[in-house]
Amino acid sequence: MITTSRFTARRRGLAAAGAAAALALTPAACGSPGNSSSMPGMDHGAVSSAPSSPGASPTMGGMPGMDMASRNGLSDTQGGYRLTSKDATLPSGKQTVHQFTITGPDGKPVTDFALDQTKRMHFYAIRSDLTGFQHIHPTSAADGTWSADLASLAPGSWRMFASFTPDAGSGKGRDFVLSRTLTVPGNATKTPLPAPTTTTEVDGYTLTVEGEPMAGMAHPLTVSVSKDGKPVTDLQPYLDTYAHLTAFHEGDAAFAHLHPTTKVTGDHGGPDLNFHAELPTSGNWRLFLQFRTGGTLHTAALTLRVD
Repeated sequence: MITTSRFTARRRGLAAAGAAAALALTPAACGSPGNSSSMPGMDHGAVSSAPSSPGASPTMGGMPGMDMASRNGLSDTQGGYRLTSKDATLPSGKQTVHQFTITGPDGKPVTDFALDQTKRMHFYAIRSDLTGFQHIHPTSAADGTWSADLASLAPGSWRMFASFTPDAGSGKGRDFVLSRTLTVPGNATKTPLPAPTTTTEVDGYTLTVEGEPMAGMAHPLTVSVSKDGKPVTDLQPYLDTYAHLTAFHEGDAAFAHLHPTTKVTGDHGGPDLNFHAELPTSGNWRLFLQFRTGGTLHTAALTLRVD
């Protein structure tokens, strides 16, 4: 386990190394074709849950922090693209299908999307207390309507994210993350966010995070996987990488996708998985790391403090 004292002692070294690594690291392309898989979640509503920014560019220049903030997913509109849905509520306690559409600057449904980590659409659902994480790969109809099969949702406020890259039009080749909030009726009970830590366990696996991300800066992050005290080296490819890492910010559920930089070389990944971390704001972030072994998908979660 990487302790807080070890991180503090290494702050200066990591800061210098992180700056150099941020320049050297090239995020793995999230649009390379490859093997397919599946996973959970995302949001909608008839009214935008956050102020829209019709003129914002998903690849705006300027300060790195501003660029990161423009991609936090907290709006249903960006660069003329909009996430729309007729749903304002979804039922609790049972599986349901959520349908949504992405419209372009011309107001028409977008039907041409590029592959992003082997999928044309990634959809995420997260409750306001950062529980109930789902990562889903919805299916699309010819008219541009997407259908996401959501697992049972607990009562409360949920934010649904759609992550995509248009393959035509003014936004061709640009990465977009849009979201809307919806309500799941019922008696909502808030779950306290677990305290920040650098290690967690899931399905008998232990995951340890090493690195010290700083708000508004690009930093390397390493996740090591072990089982029964031994390094794990049989990770299987998932979405054209060995692990998929998503983060949500406590308080506003801002979205961040941490890009993998570990090259896939067959069914023997691990134990160390490297990521390019860009977390725009300070505070607690809930990380969800998904990896596959023996054909089984595992989802681990931990809280990471970012200064």
